[in-house]
Amino acid sequence: MDPCPFVRIVIGNLALKFPAEHKLSSSTVFDCKFKLRGFSTQVSTISAFVQDPILDNRTHSCFNLNKTELDKLVEKSTAKGKTCSLKIEIFARKKGIGCGLLNGGKLLGSVIVDLKGLESDGRRGVVIQNEWVLVGGSSTAAQLHLNVKAEPDPRFVFQFDGEPECSPQVFQVNGNVKQPVFTCKFSFRNNGDRNLRSRSSLSKPSTSTSCFNSCTSDKESSPLKERKGWSITIHDLSGSPIAAASMVTPFVPSQGSSNVSRSNPGAWLILRPGNGTWKPWGRLEAWQERGGDLGYRFEIIPDGATDAITLSNSTISTKNGGKFGVDITNGATPLTSPNSSFDLCSGSGSGSDFGSAPGSGSWAQLLYRGFVMSSTVEGEGKCSKPEVVVGVQHVNCVEDAAAFVALAAAMDLSMDACQSFTKKLRKELRQSDQE
Repeated sequence: MDPCPFVRIVIGNLALKFPAEHKLSSSTVFDCKFKLRGFSTQVSTISAFVQDPILDNRTHSCFNLNKTELDKLVEKSTAKGKTCSLKIEIFARKKGIGCGLLNGGKLLGSVIVDLKGLESDGRRGVVIQNEWVLVGGSSTAAQLHLNVKAEPDPRFVFQFDGEPECSPQVFQVNGNVKQPVFTCKFSFRNNGDRNLRSRSSLSKPSTSTSCFNSCTSDKESSPLKERKGWSITIHDLSGSPIAAASMVTPFVPSQGSSNVSRSNPGAWLILRPGNGTWKPWGRLEAWQERGGDLGYRFEIIPDGATDAITLSNSTISTKNGGKFGVDITNGATPLTSPNSSFDLCSGSGSGSDFGSAPGSGSWAQLLYRGFVMSSTVEGEGKCSKPEVVVGVQHVNCVEDAAAFVALAAAMDLSMDACQSFTKKLRKELRQSDQE
């Protein structure tokens, strides 16, 4: 099945230029607020100059639109009497105040960018605006340089047919069409599964404590209440295991509390098959923030390296849920072809055999750029059927897609694992009636 059309509205190359008579204080910092109707406001700091400005060659803001959202924007921009626009507000603040937009920030002016140049099919890139514009409309005011463009960014979309702990099917979705591509198997590891048994066995993920120094599971012999041993394996339609997520550090309440703290988070390893065994590909840590939200950090584990690379570190509301995302706006480019293709249903394609992908596990393939993936996470107590979106450029084989699906399942299950220990988990997640 073809990927779904998505478009990224990218705002970059920002710089602020003041008239020659303006005295620019070294203690003043300038921020931009980016507003697009229907999307969360984004913020970025920009450079300012009095003369000889140097354009900041990086992306400051980015909005991701699916086909439905894009159609609505185009419809609004072409309708009589209506315009669809991006608003950029520029603020000045003193250093050390933080982002200053709510406390102590002074509004200098704003710029309106008309988005009428968007293409509704999402297949062609277009430069919407690339020039210097006045801030506030006065001839003596500062000028802002900006580059606004729309880029096609096709993505694969996957939908869990049930909650991950219920071992559901996973469908690939494109519009109103969906087809099964994976199955999930949720299970519990017992104490004997903590060590690798047969290195040729891929039937069930069993994680060595030597995979990562901080993944030791000594707490499992502790009398403390804990949630441990959860595991989810992703299979292709032939029944072969092609990715897994395994809880390697138990989720334990901090001393004197019923919550998992940031200082002692639980952790998962995201595993991929290679040379007949499971190899760690990523590590997900999760905890409960002081305000009650779910905190997380996701790291890529380069093959053979001792240090991991953090790709995402944020929070999700435990009440309303949200999205787990990996989006590297100014990252490095992976060694993959954007034109590579494979058949998700048959599992065929470059690198679809265990460990056969050329350069598999190399540093270059473990670095990402642009939108990588996102997955939905429901709040506590709500039925969760995660939707997983993965950028086409980051899927070179069926195992690539499966690894992101396993990561999404681990993120979803972390919402349950971090739930207060005063609450009882649903029966699918309990190993005994003690919890």
